[in-house]
Amino acid sequence: MFHAYQHTYPAAGRSYLAGMKKKFIHDISASSFQVIINQCCGLLIFYILSAFLSKSTFGEINWTLAVLLTSFNILSLGMDQVVVKRIASENNGVQAFSLYATHTIIAGIIFYGILLLAGFIFDGFFIQYQLLLLLGIGKLMIFFSSPFKQLATGLEKYRALVLMSTGSNITRSMALLIFALLHQLNITIIIIVFVAGDLAELVLCYYIAHRTLKSPLQIRWNKTGYVQLIKESLPQSGVAIFTSTLARFDWILLGLLAGNIILAEYSFAYKAFEMASIPLLVIAPILITRFTKIFHNQLPEQQIGKLNDLWVLLRIEMIIASLTAMILCICWVPLIDWITVGRYGYVNRYTISILAATMPLLYLNNFLWTVNFAKGALSMIFRVILLTVLANILADIILIPHFKGEGAATGYLLAMIIQSVLYIRKTSLQSIPVNWQACLIIPGCALPSVLMASVLVQQWWLVLTASLSMFCILLFLIQRPGQHYLPAFKRAADI
Repeated sequence: MFHAYQHTYPAAGRSYLAGMKKKFIHDISASSFQVIINQCCGLLIFYILSAFLSKSTFGEINWTLAVLLTSFNILSLGMDQVVVKRIASENNGVQAFSLYATHTIIAGIIFYGILLLAGFIFDGFFIQYQLLLLLGIGKLMIFFSSPFKQLATGLEKYRALVLMSTGSNITRSMALLIFALLHQLNITIIIIVFVAGDLAELVLCYYIAHRTLKSPLQIRWNKTGYVQLIKESLPQSGVAIFTSTLARFDWILLGLLAGNIILAEYSFAYKAFEMASIPLLVIAPILITRFTKIFHNQLPEQQIGKLNDLWVLLRIEMIIASLTAMILCICWVPLIDWITVGRYGYVNRYTISILAATMPLLYLNNFLWTVNFAKGALSMIFRVILLTVLANILADIILIPHFKGEGAATGYLLAMIIQSVLYIRKTSLQSIPVNWQACLIIPGCALPSVLMASVLVQQWWLVLTASLSMFCILLFLIQRPGQHYLPAFKRAADI
């Protein structure tokens, strides 16, 4: 249809295409800028707190934030994605925004009211965890600001979203850095900075929505509309609950069973592990669009070649994951002990090694999840995530009391192995039996490379050089005849 329009009005067609392309580039740039800024600010805040606070206080803050963020993610009930969809499609978008804002206000007030009530009933508990009530005020403000961010996303106003999402993070990180450099950083200052930054984000979001997006907040109770919104969000609710639980359950359980110091050490290692997984955040959205095109726009006989190219792309991902895991394991102790003055390097040497072992599984699971998501197998995805969460909870309950941080890391590794097995067995693709084994051979080459290099040399930089060299040699030896990664990668990118 567009080609006909372009043939009749060539100048207008080219102008329209150029405008759409320019807008797409601007939107992607704004979205990427937001992710980079938030990640950098989050890492800076995390490092400042770990470097300038005692392990006990640092662990208590991490436990508190894990509880609050998990709780508020669950309270969203998966409505945020449905609201974005409605706003983007202009299907009662204003009503959806109003209903979701009403939901956040009611759910947030009830949740914080329960915290206050529990503080009176279990006063001994909240004396020990008083940060839960104090930082809870700030995170409540963040929860209240979430409808405005979904509004900006649904309207594709990504520049407004950048201001909503990054303004307070930049202010908060700079304020903590200044207080740290002045040697004035303490728990009182941290609470004030966190709560003030969260409140400022709510005020900024409201102002941008009112002035820039021309969508003032209107709180109107509509029972019928609210019930419909819940029903529409129901398939996402279970996924939101279990995903939020899987993300931070080990932190919460460590704080309760092992203490704040163990949690501080584990959370530092886990944060580094998350930062090392950033390439997956870049690749994951691309895979969704590629698989969607294959399963919805291609005939069955045309899908085979396209899928083979994407399996090659997964092998490249596995190489990236294996290299990242190797670098983490080898460089962790000398680098982190140098950065943190011996506080979080050597003590986490086993924890980071176990977490690094899960890196290839994360890439494999994301690949298979994307296949099933593109094919619409949402109920199967829900069951797999449910079993993964239950396995992780059971493993943490058994292992954490005996092995502390290493037990939590092992529980996560076991959960990811179970998830991989379930996805491999339940995903309906004829090419899976051959390709998943070929993909897992790649991280299988990384382990002997590191072990052999560690035996042959002592200095960490020599171990790194030798292990990477051995890994490349093994990859060359296991390469299939006629297999060329670069052409397949280019074809996968063009799907």
